[in-house]
Amino acid sequence: MRADFDALLPRFNNFTARDNDDSVEHSGEHLRAIFISDLHLGTPGCQARALLDFIKTHPSDTLYLVGDIVDGWQLRRRWYWPELHNDVVQKLLRRARKGCRIIYVPGNHDEFVRGFFGHQFGGIEVVDDAVHITADGKSLWVTHGDRFDAVIQCAKWLAYLGDNMYEFTLRLNRHLNHWRAKWGLPYWSLSAYLKHRVKKAMMYVNDFEEAVAHEAKRRGHQGVVCGHIHRAEMRDIQGVLYCNDGDWVESCTALVEHRNGQLELLHWPSGHAHQAKTQAFDLDRQPVTVLSPTSPKLVLPNLC
Repeated sequence: MRADFDALLPRFNNFTARDNDDSVEHSGEHLRAIFISDLHLGTPGCQARALLDFIKTHPSDTLYLVGDIVDGWQLRRRWYWPELHNDVVQKLLRRARKGCRIIYVPGNHDEFVRGFFGHQFGGIEVVDDAVHITADGKSLWVTHGDRFDAVIQCAKWLAYLGDNMYEFTLRLNRHLNHWRAKWGLPYWSLSAYLKHRVKKAMMYVNDFEEAVAHEAKRRGHQGVVCGHIHRAEMRDIQGVLYCNDGDWVESCTALVEHRNGQLELLHWPSGHAHQAKTQAFDLDRQPVTVLSPTSPKLVLPNLC
């Protein structure tokens, strides 16, 4: 792992981020916490521009990076690092310098960072997992979730194969949506369609969610925040609040905690609407509907 990190680090140092937009912060609500995962920086599928807009619009006390931030699997095969990806890294470092606590929980695609638990890089803390206490005193376990994926744990070669197939699907999806846009049609996810049509994929997602929630309950937490499966979700599983913050490859979603402790899934599309219908959840497990004049439209994606 350390060798992988040492090999990648010099290549990051060759880039210089644009610094002239740091002072341009939108007047969004100052949140108590933000959870994002599965950015997959280093791949063409990463929605870096939308991510930058989201980070600039949403200041917070704490920012959790819940794994698969940098895609080491893809970078080992082919180096891809456009300036926008470097801007994301520099934006996070600047946010840390300005006093935001940033906690990095690595996943399987950035497993090379797991050799640095307990260290800080530019003020970003690297940990195996974390516990977040909400404003109303509830305990949320924060973990990427790959350790509950049987394919990752028992047949890693199959995970690599699946990753290559997923990248191919994303490339095909980009071409399809290029033509859909020319015809005035909305964005459509091929990978989400395939997942929805494959019964075993649905069973895999359900098994994953239940396993993560069960472990959170065993550890004595009221909820869990994870990523890994690229499916934004917030629901009660046997008395545990299961939260998956989604991804920044297709769904562009994040989990946020407001000042009063309310948790909410936000969807940040590339074309921002001026009014949003958002589904929120408090830790007493009461779903509410919130209308916000400043946030983009929330569409909880059905990715499986």
